[in-house]
Amino acid sequence: MPRPAEDEAALTAATVELAKRYGRYGYRRITALLRRTGWHVNAKRVERIWRREGLKVPQRQPRRGRLWLNDGSCIRLRPERPRHVWAYDFVEDRTHDGRKIRMLTVIDEFTRECMAITVARKLASDEVLATLTDLFVERGPPEHIRSDQGPEFIANAVTAWPGRLGVTTLFIEKASPWENGDNESFNGKLRDELLNGEIFYTLAEAKVLIEAWRRHYNTERPHSSLGYRPPAPEALVPPSWSSGSATLRLPTSLAASEPLH
Repeated sequence: MPRPAEDEAALTAATVELAKRYGRYGYRRITALLRRTGWHVNAKRVERIWRREGLKVPQRQPRRGRLWLNDGSCIRLRPERPRHVWAYDFVEDRTHDGRKIRMLTVIDEFTRECMAITVARKLASDEVLATLTDLFVERGPPEHIRSDQGPEFIANAVTAWPGRLGVTTLFIEKASPWENGDNESFNGKLRDELLNGEIFYTLAEAKVLIEAWRRHYNTERPHSSLGYRPPAPEALVPPSWSSGSATLRLPTSLAASEPLH
């Protein structure tokens, strides 16, 4: 009978602790986090521990096909470099009192970085334009920006101003969210890893926890398409997000009108 490795108990404890902290991560992503903390371990060993301890492996999502034109070209422009294609979309949730909150998520499709999540009770074209303005000033405008054909995105002000800066607007076909697949994927992770597990008692609390998760996603969360590296690991940020324990100082412009309990 093979003898267990001397570090088996310590590795098991570290694996279980990370699985508890990041309940929606699979063993591959947990392996990347273990390596980052100094463990020299392969995914097969972590998988054995994962299954032995009865940890849940998230189900695989079904693959979706792309739309193709008659000439064989793909409708969806593929990003080739940073700031080539950005994408934005809305996500909705509710605070504990049943009132709706909306989130505008903006990502760089090439780097997979989430550059902003704007949170408010209501978000119209003016708020979309304000978010884009801040990002264009901070990072420079992209070459293209992708969205669905919602009224907030097709408003004249939202389409005309980026156009004057040389930004091409890419609208997906109606009822075809998979054409904005990178942003849809990001929004799914936001909902699965944060929104489904948190009760927001106030809008202010939602802003703090969502912004903390965004920073964790960019700087710490292993991303499978990036070789299990985070999209922007070099950024200097506050301590990593942990459900229910995030602390973050927000700019005055994000201060909420509701008290934070």
